[in-house]
Amino acid sequence: MSQPQQHATQYLSDYRPYPFTLNSTALSFQLAPDNTQVTARLSFQPRDPANPRDLVLDGGKGLTLLSLTIDGAEPAAEMVLRQSETLTIRAEALPRTTFVLETEVQIDPSANTAFEGLYISGGMFCTQCEAEGFRHITFYPDRPDVMAPFDVTIQSDKPVLLSNGNPVESRPGMARWQDPWPKPAYLFALVAGDLVAISDRFTTMSGRDVALNVWVRPGDEDRAGFAMESLIKSMQWDEKVYGREYDLEVFNIVAVDDFNMGAMENKGLNIFNSKLVLASPETATDGDYERIEGVIAHEYFHNWTGNRITCRDWFQLCLKEGLTVYRDQQFTADMRSAPVKRIADVQTLRARQFREDQGPLAHAVRPDHYQEINNFYTATVYEKGAEVIGMLRQLVGDDGYRKALDLYFDRHDGDAATIEDWLKVFEDATGRDLSQFKRWYTDAGTPHVDMQESWDAANGRLTLTLRQHTPATPGQPEKPARVIPVAVGLIGPNGQEVGKTRILELDQPEQDFVFDGLGAQPVVSALRVFSAPVMLNRQIDDDMRAFLLAHDTDPFARWEAGRELALSALTDLAMGKDAGAGYVDAIGQLAGDQRADPAFRALCLNMPSEEEIATRLAAAGTTPDPDRIHGAREDLGRRVANAHAHLLAQIYDDMAVPGAYSPDAEAAAKRALRIAALGLLNRIDGGDRAEVLFGTAGNMTERMAALSCLIRRGRGQAALAAMADQFASNRLVMDKWFAVQPMAAAPEDAADVATELARRSDFDWKNPNRFRALLGGLAANHAGFHRADGKGYDFTAEWLMKMDRANPQIAARMSTAFETWSRYDPERRAKALNALQRIADMDGISRNLGEMVSRMIAAGGNARL
Repeated sequence: MSQPQQHATQYLSDYRPYPFTLNSTALSFQLAPDNTQVTARLSFQPRDPANPRDLVLDGGKGLTLLSLTIDGAEPAAEMVLRQSETLTIRAEALPRTTFVLETEVQIDPSANTAFEGLYISGGMFCTQCEAEGFRHITFYPDRPDVMAPFDVTIQSDKPVLLSNGNPVESRPGMARWQDPWPKPAYLFALVAGDLVAISDRFTTMSGRDVALNVWVRPGDEDRAGFAMESLIKSMQWDEKVYGREYDLEVFNIVAVDDFNMGAMENKGLNIFNSKLVLASPETATDGDYERIEGVIAHEYFHNWTGNRITCRDWFQLCLKEGLTVYRDQQFTADMRSAPVKRIADVQTLRARQFREDQGPLAHAVRPDHYQEINNFYTATVYEKGAEVIGMLRQLVGDDGYRKALDLYFDRHDGDAATIEDWLKVFEDATGRDLSQFKRWYTDAGTPHVDMQESWDAANGRLTLTLRQHTPATPGQPEKPARVIPVAVGLIGPNGQEVGKTRILELDQPEQDFVFDGLGAQPVVSALRVFSAPVMLNRQIDDDMRAFLLAHDTDPFARWEAGRELALSALTDLAMGKDAGAGYVDAIGQLAGDQRADPAFRALCLNMPSEEEIATRLAAAGTTPDPDRIHGAREDLGRRVANAHAHLLAQIYDDMAVPGAYSPDAEAAAKRALRIAALGLLNRIDGGDRAEVLFGTAGNMTERMAALSCLIRRGRGQAALAAMADQFASNRLVMDKWFAVQPMAAAPEDAADVATELARRSDFDWKNPNRFRALLGGLAANHAGFHRADGKGYDFTAEWLMKMDRANPQIAARMSTAFETWSRYDPERRAKALNALQRIADMDGISRNLGEMVSRMIAAGGNARL
């Protein structure tokens, strides 16, 4: 069996500082769709003049070099070496003191379908330079530890010309911007197009006036207001909670239709995927509004945690992303419901990052090697990186955390920092030794924590024995013990809390923790607030889970008890056992608890996903059967609906929100509970309620929920046609339309539905959002993607190969649909491996997709076709 082409591996241990200091960067752009000229004037200074070094600049094959001078003189031809990805100027041609390198290159933005560097989206010039996109614009030391102030001049016939920093000159056809804050190339941004702005102003805590603009295409102005509101809230919150003030005269956000990521934090000029800016009740769901609010905050928070302090190298990516995710999670918790936000974050972590940790793509929060850095923008770096920050805060306390963050900002402002720098400020601020805690950054895998209870009635003593172990991951067979904070509460037989929550610091393979002075044996509420990203294993029966669901005072632990009840029933049902009665009774009691937050009740009513059930079965050593898992989930849902039909119908009616739509947390919570009830009732009413709701809903949240229900009942064609007619020109709504069909289709039909949709003329597959919608929708249909005949695998493989030739980043990221292929039955494994091998054997496979596929094929071990 052949393997995909291997590319050079980058290692953390090979890091060396760049041998030149870059004092300043001046760029001049003459924009034209297929013939843009970029002039770069770079002021360099050798770090060690006594030991001359070659000047190596990054620059790909898309650059046509027109001229190159050093202090105004052209070097001899033999002094300049052009290779496939670099331009090298021999040390003999370089002065030993400060010098100016000037280059002029020509690029073709119109041909840039990978959307890295400078490209065109709907007639608008825009950039995306993280991680290594700037090298597609001009020759440059494209690495995060090389920072300089930028002076940018743009010439174009476009009416709006934007770049980083402050505007210093503007006239028709020309604009000049200066960013006084040194930054690496990945934070450079440029936008030129026919745009209109929603504008406002913000006064910082020191009294500075900042102009705020959200730039959109003409006609989209009415959908940009919420983004502006979110920006102002973010600026206020960061001043209040972290003491961080904005530092330029203007802050611009631009909405772009063609964008590989969600958004980008370029200094002073954030570029956003339009789906994370544009929102109206008719086109956006409650989830869209919350994501817009959170991502606007995330990118703004990067101004300090990512821009003012950046990462020394890309191995330190979690330094900016994990911390900024943690900060945006705090922000959303403060803006909405903290318990509900915590549960939602844990659901995301388990669905994406736990799966990553258990498969061939497992890697440390700070990896020590990679072939393609774009493949490491992962749930491990982002979401698990945020969990590590949360554990640090638990260990040092709120005061210690704030003291450490203040020291971090003071000490490293303007630096390209490392994880070692980050941990050192905590040690210096709190006096705590974090050498063992550092393993959370260096060791891959999800730790398993086993808990055993021992009750000494005579002395009123409870002993908890905790053991930790982390399964082997690729390249890391042995995992030493980590520091794991385990939050534990005790609940008496009468349902009352006994004492306060206690943080148990598990830092050995096995430890005992003793609770004395207890009058009766309590029920243990373990891993409250999900205090560590671990898998907790304990002997607990459904009666005890039901008790915790009824009485636990920690919202996460209460939700977790219900989740465990559901998973216990679903895994048993998937293996042909009789189960679920306890869950059906308990979930009815919780659903009827009107004292509980409606958003919390909605989370509890939503059963675990089929992917989550498969993960639980695989972890227990059982081969998951996607069809039986789907059947078990449908069966349990029907049983809940039949048992509580009257209650669910009452909830559905009571949670209708009167009046005009508002995306606020209270109204969104009611809609979430109403939709959860609808999803269950849909299993027994044949879709009648959903049909009425689709026709009467005054917002996209309920309309999409109704459409999904109708598709599941085989009654979606009229609704789909109506939505397509109404929103044919709205790309973001049509993305939802493409996604929901394979996602909600019967498993046996999902791949066929996706195939038909891919034939439509409006399947603009080169647009990342549209491509993600269709392929992501199929991948989200667990039994549909893993269809026994392999059609889901074949469809996905064919489109990944096609996309790889246009946009390798998107192809690589969507290839994770195959991440768990090796855990299924031999027949499915053979078909999935065949699909992966076809991808691996394609001519000219990119480094992005090649690395992902090679790692996934390797997970098959000795599997053969």
